[in-house]
Amino acid sequence: MFGEQQTAVLVVDRDPAPSREIISYLGDRGYSVEWVDDAEKAFNRLDARFFDVLVAELTIHRVDGMRLMNVARERNPDVCVVFIAAPTDIERATEALREGAYDFQTKPINLGKLEAVIRRGVAHQRLVMERHELQRRLDEHYGLGSLVGNSRAMLLVYNAVRKSAQTDAPVLIQGEPGTGKDLIALSLHNNSTRRDETFVTAHCGGLPERQMNAELFGAGAGAGTPGRPGRIELADRGTLYLDEVGDLTPAQQDRILQLLEGKGVCRESSTRRISPQVRILASTSRTLASAAFRGELFDRLREVFIEVPPLRERREDIPMLAQHFLREAGLVHGLQGMALTANALDLLMRYDWPGNVRELRNTVEGMAVANRGGRPLDVGDIPLHIRRGAAPQGSEIRIPVGTGMAAIERMAIEETLRHCGYNKEACARTLGIGLRTLYRKLQQYQMEK
Repeated sequence: MFGEQQTAVLVVDRDPAPSREIISYLGDRGYSVEWVDDAEKAFNRLDARFFDVLVAELTIHRVDGMRLMNVARERNPDVCVVFIAAPTDIERATEALREGAYDFQTKPINLGKLEAVIRRGVAHQRLVMERHELQRRLDEHYGLGSLVGNSRAMLLVYNAVRKSAQTDAPVLIQGEPGTGKDLIALSLHNNSTRRDETFVTAHCGGLPERQMNAELFGAGAGAGTPGRPGRIELADRGTLYLDEVGDLTPAQQDRILQLLEGKGVCRESSTRRISPQVRILASTSRTLASAAFRGELFDRLREVFIEVPPLRERREDIPMLAQHFLREAGLVHGLQGMALTANALDLLMRYDWPGNVRELRNTVEGMAVANRGGRPLDVGDIPLHIRRGAAPQGSEIRIPVGTGMAAIERMAIEETLRHCGYNKEACARTLGIGLRTLYRKLQQYQMEK
């Protein structure tokens, strides 16, 4: 586990000369580095000590580096793996990325680039672990489930839930479809003094007015027909959640207002007034402050107002959510060893998610089921419409007038490599070229040295 102690690196390379350079370079920068020259020794060291980073040749004395990576993962599931590959091993190195390696470097090793990749990998793994811990705490304390996130916008939501859960005040939750309004309502109930009573949801749209009246307020006894309670009565002593409250008719709004004013309600076709003791939570996907919604009811409902941001406004939460949904899919479908590559997470963060959290959940679950847990999910596993809809990465490059095309190409590759943290697969994808083409360009412009 990453902490304040030195980052532990295990280097596995048959060649002692570059290994000594790596040990010296990383050691001078605060890393704790060990070196072994064969796979058997590496297995022994992995058994004896916890390592944050594994830097290894793709093949070590006839032992496949993939096997070494799998053993390292058994000891530390969050280990950052960087392979060292010969220029002729690019295809196998690319396959290693698909299997979950963080990156690879080709010989001769550029020590500065290697350290930059390790630093990024360690930071990424630390962030993943911190997000997992935050999610665990949120689930334990607030029961927010898939509404996880550590963005500032979501911290405001958590704070509002914490402050209002223990009160009986009405709450209005506003957010686009798929943002998790129902999860917030359930969390408010589960953390309230009414948690042991019933939580009843009333969907306010989609039914004719008379049918909706009976569903919400109940039906009085008629000739040969017994009366039946509505959702409001069923929530007595508990919580009533009005989903899409803006779909209520003006007359229905008046009756809800009377309930909030302590005047009780009547069942349909009955004059007997009853007064269920309920806490009312309501949600809406549109602004209610208009002539179509009764102002007094709006003011009553928004005694506590919680606005849930769309996913595109809290992109930093997407990796945490995606990993959460992937674990859920693994449990539901019995899939083992599920993971998302850094490149896949990067692309998911650049998509706008018009369906918000619900769309992300469905997408990740679909990817997991299609893959069946055979390997880490990569960019190619993401649905085509999302790949096409993701915003391209980019940064501005200033090119002097008269610069030759070859120089422009070299500048573009150099800047994109830097932007991608020297992750060559991400660089090739950003440039829209194949990985082999990128390597040919790197050799052409002598950028590997």
